[in-house]
Amino acid sequence: MATILVVDDDAQLRQSFEKILLEEGYAVRTASTGEEGIRMVEEDPPDLAIMDVRLPGVNGLEAFEAIHKQEPKLPVIIMTAYGTTETAIETTKRGAFDYVLKPFEIPSMLSLVRQALEAGRLMCSRVEMEPIPAASSAEALIGKSKAMQEVYKSIGRVATTDATVLIRGDSGTGKELVARAIYQHSLREARPFLVINCVAIPDTLLESELFGYERGAFTGASHRRVGKIEQADGGSVFLDEIGDMPFNIQAKILRLLQEKSIERLGGRNPIPVDVRILAATNRNLEKAVEEERFREDLYYRLKVVTLWLPRLQEREQDIHLLSEYFLEKFSREMEVENPRITTEAKELLSRYPWPGNVRELSNAIQKALIFSRGYPIGREEISKAMEEGEISLAVETVSTEEAIRTWVDEALRSPSMDRGLFETLTDRFARILIREALNLTGGNRSRAAKLLGLSRPTLLSKIDKYQIRTETRVKDESHRGSLK
Repeated sequence: MATILVVDDDAQLRQSFEKILLEEGYAVRTASTGEEGIRMVEEDPPDLAIMDVRLPGVNGLEAFEAIHKQEPKLPVIIMTAYGTTETAIETTKRGAFDYVLKPFEIPSMLSLVRQALEAGRLMCSRVEMEPIPAASSAEALIGKSKAMQEVYKSIGRVATTDATVLIRGDSGTGKELVARAIYQHSLREARPFLVINCVAIPDTLLESELFGYERGAFTGASHRRVGKIEQADGGSVFLDEIGDMPFNIQAKILRLLQEKSIERLGGRNPIPVDVRILAATNRNLEKAVEEERFREDLYYRLKVVTLWLPRLQEREQDIHLLSEYFLEKFSREMEVENPRITTEAKELLSRYPWPGNVRELSNAIQKALIFSRGYPIGREEISKAMEEGEISLAVETVSTEEAIRTWVDEALRSPSMDRGLFETLTDRFARILIREALNLTGGNRSRAAKLLGLSRPTLLSKIDKYQIRTETRVKDESHRGSLK
């Protein structure tokens, strides 16, 4: 449960705030003066502080500076009236998470509270690089495979530099964990670390979120606002899913990397900022550059250092390590004693291709632990933890692989074997796969291509090559529904 400290000399506001935050499930402590707030942070740091600018004695700005010096990673939200907006802006530039104007809308404030708590968690939660952190609540990069050892080496080499890092890999491979590990081992570790997901924020809001705006920049801009990049001055910014960033905003990120300055929306003067950019994407940036959806000059600026994360399928030897780690982690959270995975379940885990990578494995272990009700996790619980289509694929892999291996072995040993067997078998399996995909999709070529991971033109060429009839039978509706 997160603890929030509210510092305000208005007793009625403190009481109202406390009631609202308690209803949201937070623990709340309150203080009426800046001195009292400083003391409470010294004695037991909260997860978030919300404080007014105008306080008796030590004012909000002085109190913030004292608190920020003690706990530089503690997120602080400043409350202010219109008359003290400039003070709040100055405080934000010095490291406060954000500020709100009184009176404020409760839903907006609660949203800001959640953002601040998440930012604080990301800055303070350690990312360890050990096989299995014993009884540790820290998140971890797990793996002894050669591919993961190379990732660890790359983190070590780049962390203490100020180089821009582009982290690439499929969804679920752990790109944010790697970015946090780089930040936590960097020389900027005591300064802010802000995460911006470029697809989670609407295009119309992303620019102002990143760079801020001046009063009157657009309708509704009644005051100046400092953007996230300016807030992170001296620290690091992680731009997640940068491959989906709108083209017009890419130019401003390029200017930031080239000139170390930004301009707020509606502003005319460049504002110098000192931030390190870490970026991540699962997109094919080279193709995006060719199609003019991503700036070529920004592409080269970002890839000063490129760090590739392997798919889980490429590091099969780490699956058992990861399974044990997630089992230990979730069993502590659920208070399950002596959690275990049976040999059959481990075999199923190792044979499944894990298209969702580490994230999918984590979810599967968590759900399997719920289904097991404290008993050893078996094959049935693992199967239940996966989607219906995934179960059939995993079970099919387990049940047919040995039969196929035996059949191929016999064919290879046969004296009359056709020496073009490899091509023959490849064509035969391809023909079977395409026919079944067309059957499952009722002859819909676009859906069949998507199911097979092919482009539609490629599928059409193979249909023609293998002379496959497309007047396929339509499966029952319940079967087709599982392919969504």
